[in-house]
Amino acid sequence: MIKQFKPDVIWSTYPIATAHLIGAALHHRSGLPWIADFRDPMAQDGYPADMKTWQSYKRIEEEAIRLAHFCVFTTPGAARTYRSRYPAARDRIVVLENGFDEESFLQLVSRNESSDPLLPGGVLLLHSGIVYPEERDPRPLFVAMRRLVESSRLRPSEMRIRFRAAVHDQWLNSLAAELGVKEFIELCPPIAYREALAEMLRADALLVLQSTDCNDQIPAKLYEYLRAGRPILGLTDPEGDTAGALREAGLDTIARLESADEIEVLLPKFLISVMKETARLPLAATVARASRRGRAESLAHLIESCC
Repeated sequence: MIKQFKPDVIWSTYPIATAHLIGAALHHRSGLPWIADFRDPMAQDGYPADMKTWQSYKRIEEEAIRLAHFCVFTTPGAARTYRSRYPAARDRIVVLENGFDEESFLQLVSRNESSDPLLPGGVLLLHSGIVYPEERDPRPLFVAMRRLVESSRLRPSEMRIRFRAAVHDQWLNSLAAELGVKEFIELCPPIAYREALAEMLRADALLVLQSTDCNDQIPAKLYEYLRAGRPILGLTDPEGDTAGALREAGLDTIARLESADEIEVLLPKFLISVMKETARLPLAATVARASRRGRAESLAHLIESCC
């Protein structure tokens, strides 16, 4: 294929680890510049759990870092980790974040989707996507909600959390029942991609869940949240990359996911600001940079610098 199509650059993408082995082999045989797209870290503490697999991952990433013209990561934290791990390659380790598809949103506008409120008189807080029991555990959020209910500071008519395509519905349902907040929770099945985007546009506010263990990661869904232009409640470590992305977009409603105390303070203020329409919305300039067109321009510059 290299002889036939005469490419200028080789690009390989993890999480298929052997993709980097193929990229390295093609680089050796052709002499073409190679970009290794890691996205997220490969060999991590405790991952992969199998030691032989971990050692294979470690060997593959070491070869990629040594040979690739650039090594690409999706978050600043992941890039920092690898610059610290491989200081000799720090100038070749770059960040290219995820993004959103503007055309999909424009099609929704052209279809004139309904703008009727999803929870008349209250705030519908939407979490769209998987709720991982460890990395996105909403238990402290539910505890904070129960405290607010017990102190008469929150009623079901004032707020509903809709979990769309959470996957772990039975666990969420049991957890909400255990903590006495079941009437605040909606568990909804997966829907088509554009329908999910339309729901984001209609929600009163959007919910991000990200644990401290994931400080070097940013949920890809966050970029679609930003484009939806709704207020965002970020339950994540203020020191992590997800909080950094929110602050870059001008948003400051952030509390640690693990802290029921912080959530208990933040949640009522956030709900009031949403109902009064005074909540901050994502900055237009940040949203524009997060479009796939904007990310493609960054990728083009990276490829051009290899050539």
